[in-house]
Amino acid sequence: MEPKITLAIPAYNEENYIGTCLDYAIKNSDGGFFEILVIDNASTDKTAEVAGKFPGVRVVREEKKGLTRARQRAFEEMRGDVLAFVDSDTRMPKGWCATVRSEFSKDPKLAALSGPYIYYDITKFQQFLVRLYWIFLGVPVYFVLHYMVVGGNFAIRKTVLEKMHGFDTTIEFYGEDTNIARRAHEFGKVKFNLKFSMYTSGRRLVGQGLMKTSLLYIANYISEAFFHKPTTKEYTDIR
Repeated sequence: MEPKITLAIPAYNEENYIGTCLDYAIKNSDGGFFEILVIDNASTDKTAEVAGKFPGVRVVREEKKGLTRARQRAFEEMRGDVLAFVDSDTRMPKGWCATVRSEFSKDPKLAALSGPYIYYDITKFQQFLVRLYWIFLGVPVYFVLHYMVVGGNFAIRKTVLEKMHGFDTTIEFYGEDTNIARRAHEFGKVKFNLKFSMYTSGRRLVGQGLMKTSLLYIANYISEAFFHKPTTKEYTDIR
């Protein structure tokens, strides 16, 4: 029996992106999602208004700003069997929803599924560097530790989230995806597949700097994986 998929999209002041994100998700899923939630994470712009115009999309307000708080609210609101997350500036490719359904249907031991980003608005050279990052660093680390999650491109089984007692809302941003992967791995398989990709904006990557962003993610992955806590406490929103 195929699981029911809840798609959740955390969004803070994303009025310029959320409409396109929903367009792609609805169009390219062919009605495959059981429900679509937009978690309006204390936005002060028209994010909720834009998202609310889409039929079948449920907008939920979470007043406590923070990505992990938005994720936890999605977990509390979900009515499906699997909770899938994408960022509000993503452009979901065809087949993404079908892959989630298929992977969780055929493997009852699968706890979580994830894959890399493909940045649609950065230079070809920057895209090449990102590809090298995944091939020569991301994938080898995954094969050693057997878990990896990209926060804007993953799905996790509800029963696993229940065993995990949800998301760790004490984490502000950096390391939260590794925390999810590490804890989910205790209850099943965490699968990372390079072909399970998600198109997303590189605005944060460019705004913060490719090298700085890479080093921050590497440092927090190591810290969370081995010491069970992120090393970076502060996070700056880039819009």
